[in-house]
Amino acid sequence: MAVRQILGFEHPALREKSKRVPRVDGSIVRLLDDLAETMFAAPGAGLAANQIGVALRVCVVKGDDNQVYHLVNPEIVKGEGVQVGYEGCLSYPGWFGEVARYETVTIKALNRKGKGARYKAAGFTARAFQHELDHLDGILFTDRLTSLDSLRRVEELEADDEEAV
Repeated sequence: MAVRQILGFEHPALREKSKRVPRVDGSIVRLLDDLAETMFAAPGAGLAANQIGVALRVCVVKGDDNQVYHLVNPEIVKGEGVQVGYEGCLSYPGWFGEVARYETVTIKALNRKGKGARYKAAGFTARAFQHELDHLDGILFTDRLTSLDSLRRVEELEADDEEAV
């Protein structure tokens, strides 16, 4: 396992659609491990392979329950409801913006053993799944902002939170 460099939002690799993985082998398991280690070191709640320069449909997500989901060729098979909230990105450090996402999602993917799996998630975990799957399609959270005015520096959000107390 290795901590890899995370590409910044201006890197063209983040705008490319990632390729499907034909089968889960040792190199994909190592990639999943590197993604998880890099995500934890950042720290973050998810990381897609193209964020470290690998154009494959592979990502990891740390859920509300601290479970780490290792996803290969993930797809949303069902989405319901709407949640609107702030999210950030390891490729866009220091910035957050308001994004509307499904409240609940069902994801199908291959796991790290190459077996098909389905995951149902709500709230923050559902948001993280959708954020990482967008990365795999070359979409950044800034593309989904409810308003460009909602894009704020972390310091601004923290100051707003302190004023609200």
